[in-house]
Amino acid sequence: MSDNHRSSLITSGAERTPNRAMLRAVGFGDGDFEKPIVGVANGYSTITPCNMGLNDLADRALSSLRDAGTMPQVFGTITVSDGISMGTEGMKYSLVSREVIADSIETVCQAQSVDGLLAIGGCDKNMPGAMIAIARMNIPSIFVYGGTIKPGHYDGRDLTVVSAFEAVGQYSARRIGVAELLEVERRACPGAGSCGGMFTANTMSSAIEAMGLSLPFSSTMAAEDSEKSESAAESAGVLAAAIEKQILPRNILTRKAFENAIAVVMAVGGSTNAVLHLLAIAHAAGVPLTIDDFEEVRQRVPVLCDLKPSGRYVATDLHQAGGIPQVMKMLLAHDRLHGDELTITGRTVADVLEDVPAEPRTDQDVIHQWSKPLYPQGHLAILKGNLATEGAVAKITGVKDPRFTGPARVFDSEESCLQAILSGEIKPGAVVVIRYEGPRGGPGMREMLAPTSAIIGAGLGDAVALITDGRFSGGTYGLVVGHVAPEAAVGGTIALVEEGDSITIDAETRLLQLNIAAEDLQRRRAMWRPRAPRYTRGVLAKYARLVSSSSLGAVTDGEAA
Repeated sequence: MSDNHRSSLITSGAERTPNRAMLRAVGFGDGDFEKPIVGVANGYSTITPCNMGLNDLADRALSSLRDAGTMPQVFGTITVSDGISMGTEGMKYSLVSREVIADSIETVCQAQSVDGLLAIGGCDKNMPGAMIAIARMNIPSIFVYGGTIKPGHYDGRDLTVVSAFEAVGQYSARRIGVAELLEVERRACPGAGSCGGMFTANTMSSAIEAMGLSLPFSSTMAAEDSEKSESAAESAGVLAAAIEKQILPRNILTRKAFENAIAVVMAVGGSTNAVLHLLAIAHAAGVPLTIDDFEEVRQRVPVLCDLKPSGRYVATDLHQAGGIPQVMKMLLAHDRLHGDELTITGRTVADVLEDVPAEPRTDQDVIHQWSKPLYPQGHLAILKGNLATEGAVAKITGVKDPRFTGPARVFDSEESCLQAILSGEIKPGAVVVIRYEGPRGGPGMREMLAPTSAIIGAGLGDAVALITDGRFSGGTYGLVVGHVAPEAAVGGTIALVEEGDSITIDAETRLLQLNIAAEDLQRRRAMWRPRAPRYTRGVLAKYARLVSSSSLGAVTDGEAA
């Protein structure tokens, strides 16, 4: 057993007798006290389809861990459903849940002195929450993704949960009737698993696979397929070996590993939330990573995968086409990936990808050939300017023209903006501004899927731009700019925008600009006063006091905004 084996705290000395006595009550026998104790963080919940299949995976992992000579101890952690809370006050708790998950896993594992961690999650914040805890604790760990949902089907097309949001906009714009609206709603989510496009859950599972803390191919498996259960069992065996060899997360979560993750996110057309979450995980791991690093990677990595929300296919299609290993091998073959990075298997990235072909199969078009990418550069552009001196994140896939100048339509909440869209008040040419929805101002930095989907559904996707200090769902597309920092609640320029002001969004020059004279901006800034907190007690009040700028990952254990 390694010298770093921490559960030896309970294996010797008379003073440890009470510890042993309590462990006997949960199943330890005489021969078990010398075995590594493995925490199994289980995010099972029937609150959301993303997590309702996790108990089966936990059972397979527990059995495999016992077979591998460890003593697994399962405990629960929370989840909230982004999709169900979307467009409501409850969505303010979504990003907060990332911190609760991280804190709860860290608390249990550190309090019980476990030797390793197997974390199982499904919904969006499960992945970064678990990874933040893993990076903080630095004990041998592996992540098991609960898997993606299979697509729904209606009228010859694949459906995802975003289809339902867009159908609301289509119905409000009288482009579809109530019968079609209900059919889409009934069929969009047919069973267990996380939202099916390259939305936030599948983006983050792909990033974790790219960083080497989950098994190859595991990030795109369907939740209901048997291979997902087999992968959970295999993950447990790999973790047991990593405990024996003392392969630690910070051996894996290096600067190069984060660059690999960013490259994969760009190549698959992933969610804007990846910027926020990877910054937070890097902070937890003590790895220097800034928002500008995403722009550097973007410029050298093409978008290779034709995936929803702006593309045609879902994550299960990507899996059948070769999954994340195929994408990674293409990046590696063209010097866009660091092949010498260690993975939890004990092998390097290049070794893991050794048998994967350098180009994708020609009988599929989910993953494009390197010579014919969807876009020559990545889709997540970091914009700066007087409207975002710390930076903002623009998602520019599926956009006809990445340059847009128009008059501002200003809203101080998501709800007021959504009502304006659904009532037909937003006209072509407008730049919609949603503010006071940032990490501190919301608080909680809600995702604006309801307004953006309503814009798409109303047929305004190419005619309207939207900026916000809030976030976007991974299901959002169109000319949208989020994570505007500094946010309105701390006096960022977005708080100073007035109705009708000219705003320029230029993804080519990476500019986000309020087109008014400097002296007018200075005058407005001198007159601005912070708003009273929306919450003064409870979780949201505590979060608002602690949270940093989105440009730093909206972390709660660093310097506040």
